[in-house]
Amino acid sequence: MKRSSLITIIVLLLLIISSVIIFKKKGKSSTLDEDARNFKYKDTAAITKIFMADKNGKQCTLERTSKGWVVNNKFLVRPDAILTLLETIKNVEVKRPVARQAKEGTLKILAYRAIKVEIYAKDKLVKQYYVGHETPDAEGTHMLLTNIDAGENYEDPFVVFIPGFTGFLNTRYIVEEKEWRNLSVINFTPDKLKSISYINHVNPDSSFTINIINTKTFNLLDHKKQALPFSELNMKQYLAYFQNLNCEAIFTSSSKHMVDSLSKTKPFATFEIIDKENKKHEYFFYFKPPPENNAEYNVRYKFDPDRLFINFDDKKEWAVIQYYVFGKLFVTTEYFKTAEPVKK
Repeated sequence: MKRSSLITIIVLLLLIISSVIIFKKKGKSSTLDEDARNFKYKDTAAITKIFMADKNGKQCTLERTSKGWVVNNKFLVRPDAILTLLETIKNVEVKRPVARQAKEGTLKILAYRAIKVEIYAKDKLVKQYYVGHETPDAEGTHMLLTNIDAGENYEDPFVVFIPGFTGFLNTRYIVEEKEWRNLSVINFTPDKLKSISYINHVNPDSSFTINIINTKTFNLLDHKKQALPFSELNMKQYLAYFQNLNCEAIFTSSSKHMVDSLSKTKPFATFEIIDKENKKHEYFFYFKPPPENNAEYNVRYKFDPDRLFINFDDKKEWAVIQYYVFGKLFVTTEYFKTAEPVKK
């Protein structure tokens, strides 16, 4: 074999070997890049726990239970908030890589401002990432993914978004426990009720008790425990009012002075509800002082016409409620009377 031919063959072999090495490196790099941008977790039905914490020490753990999602093993969470978070986890996608010249600055901001998110399915950590600040155009959010197997973060942050949604995503990752809490105060379907006693402390004659034998059989007693006739249609409508009644804000821990002050006053109304498991639930209603500038149409109110205070959950919790939501509960026995036919 000629020397020139041998050299040619060697050069070709070296080129082939180099090409194979480069190809493998590119393939590995491509796979690594793909892994580093895989933020979404599609099987949200399998998620059992979500842990979130910020750099200020605030944190919360959301867990799926037989009663629904619970925050910090204390309260049921807001349905709208958990639905939004799960949809975000399922649909988040990379919009673009962070520009090379902005990478170092972005990583520094993530280091002191990001929210750490851990997602578990059947108690196994399946996804971990850091949710950072929004982009200048407010249409993307910076995120950095963790390589769970390696136990370290990927090198490159990305700008992420949800297709079809315009805006940033970091506000969906809530770490404040109180912001997760379900604001439901009273929520009983008629089939879960055994009795309802309404005590009107201002006008005792307006008090009454309803006994629910089943969803079609009831009896109504006045304040002297005397049986009264009633419209079955009106009775069913009234019982339906005890579903999905939410407060505006819970202030038990945020306004101790107000709690102490209200605790020394007498409620204007009380509801005692016995459920089918014979558990008693008590709700105490208090008038709220009127706003400072409460003159409207030349009428000055003694109490706030729009809002009330309520004490509930074995007297442990205090909240502000809207009269618009709860006012329908404060009826008299006249409400239940059968309407007399109009005389022609």
